Amino acid sequence: MSGNDNRIAHVEIDNPGVVRYHPDVEREIEVAIYDLVESNLFTPEAGHFGEPPDGPYVLILGSRGRHLLFDISNQAGEQVGALPLPLTPFRKTIKDYFTVCESYYEAIRTASPSQIEALDMGRRGLHNEGSEQLRDLLSGRITVDHDTARRLFTLICALHTRA
Repeated sequence: MSGNDNRIAHVEIDNPGVVRYHPDVEREIEVAIYDLVESNLFTPEAGHFGEPPDGPYVLILGSRGRHLLFDISNQAGEQVGALPLPLTPFRKTIKDYFTVCESYYEAIRTASPSQIEALDMGRRGLHNEGSEQLRDLLSGRITVDHDTARRLFTLICALHTRA
């Protein structure tokens, strides 16, 4: 498999609980998907998925009950497999991330630049924490780099947005 094949070429969010996202959330999703498709490292591991077909890959990201679901195929439509991951390790980080994001968006309207910067640093720190949790959970099953994990974490957070 060439290096160019070890990537996500298309990603979708399967979140039937949401008809329409808030415009700020919609923008975050659009940017994360665009950036993810433009540049990523995504390699399903042979040990976990048997011998996966060559990429590039299509990822449908959803949640089922208490699990995050990575449904992976390649662009030719060959199924790689579905990988359920427990959502429990993300719950506190996502909750804290949403709290800081709400404060950040409110601060943009009324706070000083130093307050906005402090909230943004906290937001980025939680985002990094969530992306590292994701990399740990994917270890041995799917290889992703730091930036790919960050963008996927943004999409995981979108799955938890209910309005």
